[in-house]
Amino acid sequence: MNDLLLIEGLGRRDKVVFDYIFNYYYSSLCAFSMQYLNDRNAGEDLVQDFFVALWIEAPNLQIRSSLKSYLFACVKNRCLDFQKHQKVTEKYRAYVLFSAESGDDTTDHYLAESELRQAIKKSLEKLSPRCREIFELSRLKGLSNQEISEQLGISKRTVELQISNSLKILRKELIEYLPLWLIAWLIG
Repeated sequence: MNDLLLIEGLGRRDKVVFDYIFNYYYSSLCAFSMQYLNDRNAGEDLVQDFFVALWIEAPNLQIRSSLKSYLFACVKNRCLDFQKHQKVTEKYRAYVLFSAESGDDTTDHYLAESELRQAIKKSLEKLSPRCREIFELSRLKGLSNQEISEQLGISKRTVELQISNSLKILRKELIEYLPLWLIAWLIG
């Protein structure tokens, strides 16, 4: 049959034309999809899905090449999309397996972080109000010792001593939660 007649019949959703196209091209499109997928069932499913989409979109299609070229190009693109999807699925599956094997449990991490925050909060409450204020200005707000001394109207040496005292108390209070080097990094 003439390609132009087939394309026009497909555009009108002529069932006889569609059945002819399906019966004529189905097996060769399945064989063609095998070159990309190496899975007969997946290839057949893909080609069947393509024909369903072809029927649905038929009135809107603008086929400018030969019908055969159009059909094979569409199936090739679907195969490539399928392969991309498979790669993404495999990466995700590998990530989930790796996370499960490495014990990466977000809930445990959240609870540990929450517990640590509570311990830091309790430790800060053990500081005198002035000592806590100086420590928070230094470590939480990032002010220099000079800026703190000017803001509070005290000597720079007093600021240094208060921060030193704060760190001693916090190290002592938090020793059971973290390794010493990590505590020093967090609050020192």
